[in-house]
Amino acid sequence: MPSIVAEKVQQAVAILRELDLDCWLTFVRETTETGDPVLPLILGQPLTWQSALIITKTGETIAIVGKYEDEAVRSSGGGGVWTKVLPYVQSIRSPLTTTLARLNPRQIAVNFSTDDVKADGLSHGMMLLLREYLAGSPFAERLVSAGPVIRALRGRKSPGEVERIKHAIAVGDEIFESVARFAKAGMSEKAIADFMHAEVERRKITTSWEWAQCPIVTTGPKSMVGHAAPSNDLTIEPGHIFHLDFGVRVDEYCSDIQRSWYVPHPHENKPGETNPPETVQRGFDTVLRAIQAAFDTLKPGTPGWQVDAAARKVIVDAGYPEHQHATGHGVGRAAHDGGIVLGPKWERYGQTPTYPVEPGHVLTLELGIENLDGRGYLGLEEMVLVTDCGAEWLSVPQTTMMLLR
Repeated sequence: MPSIVAEKVQQAVAILRELDLDCWLTFVRETTETGDPVLPLILGQPLTWQSALIITKTGETIAIVGKYEDEAVRSSGGGGVWTKVLPYVQSIRSPLTTTLARLNPRQIAVNFSTDDVKADGLSHGMMLLLREYLAGSPFAERLVSAGPVIRALRGRKSPGEVERIKHAIAVGDEIFESVARFAKAGMSEKAIADFMHAEVERRKITTSWEWAQCPIVTTGPKSMVGHAAPSNDLTIEPGHIFHLDFGVRVDEYCSDIQRSWYVPHPHENKPGETNPPETVQRGFDTVLRAIQAAFDTLKPGTPGWQVDAAARKVIVDAGYPEHQHATGHGVGRAAHDGGIVLGPKWERYGQTPTYPVEPGHVLTLELGIENLDGRGYLGLEEMVLVTDCGAEWLSVPQTTMMLLR
């Protein structure tokens, strides 16, 4: 079975042919400190000195790297991924310009983008240096954005990538099940996060985003909604909504799921509440319908904003305030994997909501209602895989408002 790197490099060749781009150049240095987000997909190891990774639509894969890194590059991805490895000692200038002169590409796609952070790995300094090396040649004027290349490469998950994501979801579900048995009224948000961190460490994996904010824990109306660290002072209380936003990274691929529980009021000598209040149930049902509306709209060729609009309409038509974020995003090596955003045409998202849904996209469908009936944030988040004719669930959707006993 080919490695993920081998899968993605071959996929890149096909994408260049599809886009009729002669050449894609990734230009990096000291990548342990300033790594290009695409590098793990096409190489899978760090680089120290100025390095040029060139993929052409004819299938040539050329790595120009500093001496003492050439053998490691030759063996990357299981070996044979890079068909030509050119080591240099004093300067990359000559092998780079000589290689480009031989290829004579009409356009050279390089890694900059105003919209997609995962396609914006070429630093300003490296762009200046590249232009200096290419000065006096026709290639300085042939540089174009590699945004479309990287968007397709990151977005269209290979079979190997999908399997790793499925595994991450399954492991994350185990931890959700554990915390549902552990959590009780009176426990602080921090105690919940500490328990989940212990479960992550026990499995020798990591969280999908920053440790201090994964999981995001909300326990009622006073909790901060969004990317915030769990509080030592706020606790799970009866009558409130307990909500988690959490993901794990397993074998370099991520999950990103949200779950919500209602915390019932106990009663002396009685069973206590056996169902959520009507206001909570109605909010949950609305969120569920909104996610289903987005799922039903996920068809190849549909722009992201239309998927968002379908979900947003359900929320607003039910009389709730619209969510102040996108309905979904890509997931892969990162919880926010770049490319298409299932969001409205707000300036902050640039052109990403206009990108079309494509087969192979792994996306979240996430939204919620803030401070529902004064009880806290009710949010759900599922993960889906886009297919040739629609979508399929990767996560098992939460379809009932669970009670935290």
